[in-house]
Amino acid sequence: MLVYRIVQKEERTRDLSGTGAFKFGGRWNNPGTFALYTSENRSLAMLETLVHVDDSEMPPDMFIMEIGISDQAPVYAFPDERLPDHWMEPENIELKEEGDALMKDLRYLAIKVRSAVLPQEYNYMLNPLFPGFNNLVKVVKVTPIIPDIRLF
Repeated sequence: MLVYRIVQKEERTRDLSGTGAFKFGGRWNNPGTFALYTSENRSLAMLETLVHVDDSEMPPDMFIMEIGISDQAPVYAFPDERLPDHWMEPENIELKEEGDALMKDLRYLAIKVRSAVLPQEYNYMLNPLFPGFNNLVKVVKVTPIIPDIRLF
């Protein structure tokens, strides 16, 4: 399976540690829980990035990482019926607690979750602490992004 992640700065294209989510948290995790957020396609990865930047501050150096996940890796699809009320709202503590528990459980390399930006599509939270992670997950390709000027 291939997933995609957009990062700023070329040196971050080799980082699969989940340290950013560990430091700052994310929709599906609190600070203190490692997670690497990826998307099922490039366009969703871009949308997920754009919702976090001010339109006057488009990052100048962005790169898209194409990340390969072994077919042997266990992936859990988070069921819609378990989504808490108001799950699309930022900082939903129930959603963060669900994600924290799944990451700390270490049963799954990836958790397939609905995107709040585009709920018809999915993101994948990768667990960098999963046993054998580095043997199951590889950066396949890195491409610089030259954004259309209309995005500014």
